Amino acid sequence: MTRYIGKPLSRVDGLDKVTGKAKYAGEFNVPGLAYGYVVSSAIAKGKINRIDTRDALSLDGVLQVFTHENRPKLAWFDLNYKDQDAPPGSPFRPLQDEKIKYSGQPVALVVAENFELARYAASLVKVDYTIEPHETDLEANRDEARKPKLGVASLLKPPPPKPRGHFEEAFAESAGQVMEEYVHAIEHHNPMEMFATTVVYERKGKLTIYDKTQGAPNSQLYVSQVFDMPFSDVRVLSPYVGGGFGSGLRPQYQLFLAVLAARELKRSVRVTLTRQQMFTFGHRPATIQTVGLGGSLDGTMNAIRHDAVAETSQFEDYTEIVVNWAGMLYSAENVKLSYELVPLDVYTPLDMRAPGGVTGVSALECAVDELAYKIGMDPLELRLKNYTDRDMNEDLPYSSKELRECFRQGAERFGWSKRNPEPRSMRTNHTLIGWGMAVGIWDATQGPARAEAVLMVNGKLRVSSATADIGTGTYTVMTQIAADTLGIPVEDVLFKLGDSDLPLAPIQGGSWTVATVGSAVKVACEDLGKKLFKLAKKMPNSPFAKKSLDEVEFMNKSIRLKNDPTTSVSLLAVVDSNGGRAVRETSTSLPNMLEQRKYARNTHSAVFVEVQVDEELGTIQVTRAVSAIAGGRIMNPKTARSQIIGGMVWGISKALEEESVMDHTFGRFMNHNLAEYHVAVNADIHDLDVIFVEEHDTIVNPLGAKGLGEIGIVGMPAAIANAVFHATGKRIRELPITLDKLL
Repeated sequence: MTRYIGKPLSRVDGLDKVTGKAKYAGEFNVPGLAYGYVVSSAIAKGKINRIDTRDALSLDGVLQVFTHENRPKLAWFDLNYKDQDAPPGSPFRPLQDEKIKYSGQPVALVVAENFELARYAASLVKVDYTIEPHETDLEANRDEARKPKLGVASLLKPPPPKPRGHFEEAFAESAGQVMEEYVHAIEHHNPMEMFATTVVYERKGKLTIYDKTQGAPNSQLYVSQVFDMPFSDVRVLSPYVGGGFGSGLRPQYQLFLAVLAARELKRSVRVTLTRQQMFTFGHRPATIQTVGLGGSLDGTMNAIRHDAVAETSQFEDYTEIVVNWAGMLYSAENVKLSYELVPLDVYTPLDMRAPGGVTGVSALECAVDELAYKIGMDPLELRLKNYTDRDMNEDLPYSSKELRECFRQGAERFGWSKRNPEPRSMRTNHTLIGWGMAVGIWDATQGPARAEAVLMVNGKLRVSSATADIGTGTYTVMTQIAADTLGIPVEDVLFKLGDSDLPLAPIQGGSWTVATVGSAVKVACEDLGKKLFKLAKKMPNSPFAKKSLDEVEFMNKSIRLKNDPTTSVSLLAVVDSNGGRAVRETSTSLPNMLEQRKYARNTHSAVFVEVQVDEELGTIQVTRAVSAIAGGRIMNPKTARSQIIGGMVWGISKALEEESVMDHTFGRFMNHNLAEYHVAVNADIHDLDVIFVEEHDTIVNPLGAKGLGEIGIVGMPAAIANAVFHATGKRIRELPITLDKLL
């Protein structure tokens, strides 16, 4: 018997990617393709007095320059511009009017016969502005903080729960107290593939759109609503995505501009953003957090306070779950949480890997480490002392929580028991050695999705759903689920995604794709199996004529009796009995909310980190790290490990390097390139180890799988910061921890 779920299969799309066969949004060439180049605003706030496009238009081969002055009339209501991930407020409308809302805003699109000409012509467009005072500094404007506006997004990102107990009184009576402020900088996603859209103009104005997106149906929805086009006239494809990390959850402005140009010129158009323009939409918002912890000398936490102030744009209220984790992880009876926003003259922030989770947990877990030192207790023992099997916010049991086992296995693998707790006590020559640890937590959710399964006349299985693969291994895992369910070799299974014509699936993000789309694939294949079994029962002299479905199994490309595997019918023979026609089934998977709502559903991790700090230079190296993950059923250990390692690498990058630097005089990001926006590289990465702790969960979804895309990063920055303190004795509460903050 061959089963594929749980096997460490290599990526089924790997060969196409390494050979260049895989095509991305900016690589689909069509006859007569024109090229657009975006002109970005040079100011952060104000208005356009005049745009002079004459020099650009005078060049032979320049087709048009689109501005707010000549754009066509489009949808009027905000609702038309909202996508599946839109926060409350009024979505940004490119080329809407003369108003400038943020630095880098698109103010014109130059379209020409080739890219080089479009880029040169864009440099000739002259824009005269009236500059107005802008505000881009979160710290300087934190007194303007207010509660977020509530909307549909609040269902997925609930506000902090009401206080429980009396924090102030309990904190004042605590023998051990921590009350500190933690800050982290703005960060940008910077995937390798920059945002691009290729719009193919078809007969009768229909559009085939190759878009960089984490949800083809979301881009289709946006285009249909904004341009008042029937869904049947808009097809969006995104078979491969060169990294997203949340940046592709919302349609970006190059999609709007490419579609506008194609419809007006009645020809195919491609718009690709530059690396600099990748800094002109969405980012992880800067956040200022205050964490207060009160505990007794025996380590019992009795008071938790977590306040966060984050930035948003002037036109939308982007929110994250930042402080709620503090009330979930520990068993304190007195908890007070708050979350507020400061509107600034920036583009609306955007979900970025583990949005809010890595932000809030980084501050919380550093504060827990500080409390441990205050009362003279081992940081691991303090967390075990305050361990809870219930989500304290909702007073619900966890559907599963193997965090204790994560602590045990992670500590043993790392060698935590050998740690000298005294800061600056571990060294080799001029190198200080520090050990730190932290907890990670993330949601384990399931949404509705559809999938189609087709057994073709050649016996191969084609399964499809309009989800995406942003590098997480979706192609591979869905292939495994389908192969496992119907007993067909993986090499005979083809999984299709990234096409709005396929059965509907939500945007890929939030670590819910396996749970959501995987469940739909499983149901579709099970329903197809039922149909195949009915056909098999009707075959002449069928051995299954008087058998029921629960008496058979699908294995080795056949249907066979469980108690007599020699009695079987091949799936190819079943298709032949159907008149040689393919057998297909489309199914919908819905979460069992009646049951799931009785439980808190989360992934958990325990992270242990070693750093080495040069005592004289202040340089930091993460020399080794262990992440122990409680992530439910692991569908593919190979791709799962890759996801966690990727998160750990990003955790190193976030803790020590990543920072988008804003010059508030101009309201502009200054390091908008990969030379000055630092990310972790090969030289920064050493020994990273992953443990998957066995965890069974029958509540989260039919597969028992929990998402892994985010949990790998959540606890990593705090563990690094705690290790830096252990090494140096200096507590750095502002990320990233750069050498100037240590010296």
